[in-house]
Amino acid sequence: MRVEIWSDIACPWCYVGKARFEKALRDFPHREDIEVVHRSFELDPGRPKDDIQPVITMLTRKYGMSEAQAEAGEDNLGAQAAAEGLDYRTRGRDHGSTFDMHRLLHFAKEQGRQEQLLDLLYRANFAEERSVFGDDERLVELAVAAGLDGAAVRSVLADPDLYAAEVRADEREAAQLGANGVPFFVLDRKYGVSGAQPAEVFAQALTRAYGERAPLTIVDSGDAEACGPDGCAVPQH
Repeated sequence: MRVEIWSDIACPWCYVGKARFEKALRDFPHREDIEVVHRSFELDPGRPKDDIQPVITMLTRKYGMSEAQAEAGEDNLGAQAAAEGLDYRTRGRDHGSTFDMHRLLHFAKEQGRQEQLLDLLYRANFAEERSVFGDDERLVELAVAAGLDGAAVRSVLADPDLYAAEVRADEREAAQLGANGVPFFVLDRKYGVSGAQPAEVFAQALTRAYGERAPLTIVDSGDAEACGPDGCAVPQH
């Protein structure tokens, strides 16, 4: 069964929601049958690469809240993250374009290193002092730590068209599915779970979607040749 997760590296609830989903998946008895696919979703699409500002400033300008309200919200997010065993810096973080990160995640998917890069990007953005925005070398360092080739990563970053179509396709698909925010989880293209739900909710969704998978219908006339454990049947006439 496939679980698709639309998320953005700049989204703190995606950071928390990933940990909660993984907690539910670890305890799921059929976890070996679950394929997890990460999809792109930009909270701030079209933002120029050099438009970087402090998170608190972004929150006050974008949502019209006071600085005190923005700081209180960050403190709450920090507590939610800590409850999941995640580090979270409530002050001093930056906000900017995540487009290049999503392009790199598609490249990493081809190399079988997407999960590793996503985890490193989340941690770098939410828990570490050095910003992930506007610094290609920072992204190269993280990608190399995830097991990717540095020269190849630099080539991707140098060409804004590489993997851009894949990012936009993910975002179009999210819109078609009715997702207007992230994290957004789609289970077997049958159930959608919106937001950083408690692990118990993810566990219930996994159980329900897995249990309702359509059984395979076999169409067999009974006399068609086939290969099996004992070899291939050889027609006698």
